[in-house]
Amino acid sequence: MKTTFAIAAALFAASFSVQAADIAAGQAKAEAQCAACHAVEGNWNKTMDPSYPKLAGQHADYIANTLKQYQRGGRNNAIMGGMAAGLSQQDIKDLSAFFASMKGDLYLKK
Repeated sequence: MKTTFAIAAALFAASFSVQAADIAAGQAKAEAQCAACHAVEGNWNKTMDPSYPKLAGQHADYIANTLKQYQRGGRNNAIMGGMAAGLSQQDIKDLSAFFASMKGDLYLKK
């Protein structure tokens, strides 16, 4: 009985393909969709407006959770809600990995 359950669980888990984050795809998506507000001349540490958050060096889980909150309506911003609405889960993984891979100036000095 335990063997049957273990085999079924393994087959169930194998049926889901988990694709790793693709930093290059995240960069392409970010340049096409995020750069207008969150980067000035390719500098992701400088935003178009000081009230817009810097994304370079931000934690991947923070970016992912924030984008999902915009999609679900947990965060309300007309611009970001619209931008996040069209993102797939893979897009969110890729964007999060891209921003986390960058050197940012959002470091806490101790």
